[in-house]
Amino acid sequence: MSTAKPTPERQQSLSVNDVLRFILELFAIFTLGYWGYLAWPFPWPGILFMIGTPLFAIVVWGLFRSPKARIPLDPVGRGIVEIAVMGSAAIAWAMLGQPIIAIVFAVIALVSGIVNLRREIAREESS
Repeated sequence: MSTAKPTPERQQSLSVNDVLRFILELFAIFTLGYWGYLAWPFPWPGILFMIGTPLFAIVVWGLFRSPKARIPLDPVGRGIVEIAVMGSAAIAWAMLGQPIIAIVFAVIALVSGIVNLRREIAREESS
């Protein structure tokens, strides 16, 4: 049996906000696909936007905002990417005639983003 203590970089706890953020990301991706399906006529513009819009958001998020981003950014850059993806999902709900969903989603995403930003900045300052 090994009695080695885990190093700080290997020991990461999963917070409630991390789970909420993951759910918000999935909801934003679903929203963009749903918007592409309803906002454009079928077959071709609708299918292209239904697949292309969420795919573009996934690629942008993976490149710039994910925990293992290929192109690391400072907190301001990561915030801009997050605002763009989450904001576009909120705008999509407003365009679909669902302002309550748009406002609720935007407020929850904003609060979660602020909590995460403060935690990321504190983590960067301590290292």
